[in-house]
Amino acid sequence: MKSTKKSVSGLLSVLVFFLVFMISSTLSARDYYQIKVYTIKNADQEKSIDNYLKTAYIPAMHRAGIATVGVFKPKADDPAVGTKVFVLIPLKEMSQIEKIETSLSKDKEYQSGAAGYINAAFDNPPYERIESILLKAFAKQPDLFVPKFTTPKSEQIFELRSYQSATEKIYLKKVEMFNEGGETGIFKSIGANAVFYGEVISGSQMPNLMYMTSYENMQSNEDHWKLFRDHPDWKKLSGMEEYKNTVSHIDKWMCNPTDYSDI
Repeated sequence: MKSTKKSVSGLLSVLVFFLVFMISSTLSARDYYQIKVYTIKNADQEKSIDNYLKTAYIPAMHRAGIATVGVFKPKADDPAVGTKVFVLIPLKEMSQIEKIETSLSKDKEYQSGAAGYINAAFDNPPYERIESILLKAFAKQPDLFVPKFTTPKSEQIFELRSYQSATEKIYLKKVEMFNEGGETGIFKSIGANAVFYGEVISGSQMPNLMYMTSYENMQSNEDHWKLFRDHPDWKKLSGMEEYKNTVSHIDKWMCNPTDYSDI
């Protein structure tokens, strides 16, 4: 009898451990993101990419189980206007990238709708280059946030930023500054509507992190950045010796979402 009780007790302990492990794994799960950057040189290429993304790629992504795909272009007065198209793809696991490519290759509706893009001639390509950036969501914001604005998409501002660091070690300190240091918390407290924060795990500008904040219009963007710069917690955090010189270069793009973007 005692042996039976010990066996039952042992089994319960194993089950409890397993449940705790599964719950903690679920709670700690972090999204991955792929950012595809199309470099274009003229209005014809921009039109081709718009048509491809709107009529073929995004519908196919939806069929493949990716419900939310963001598409953004630099706004009219941004230096990169007319040269970039950013596509944000949220993923629950890295293996989805391969699964998506397999799904697209078997999707007859996609193959038909994207025929002009797929079969473009060598002397009339729909883009100049494609860059693919892979990221892992920050611990303090492990999944995608989709803001809800009442302003027209043509007025909405999605600011994409990339912070480079001099070395991998210094880069990790900047990531720490966002997470444990509380920088993400400051953004949240001022209502910056961060769509994502991500550690770049594969890209052309490593070591770097990237993030995107969003606002109903340009005035709101400016107002919120002033709130951030004046925030006492930011002044304290940015003055800490351990976080000084953690950013060596900043790239930023002020974007509007396209009319067909899911975000």
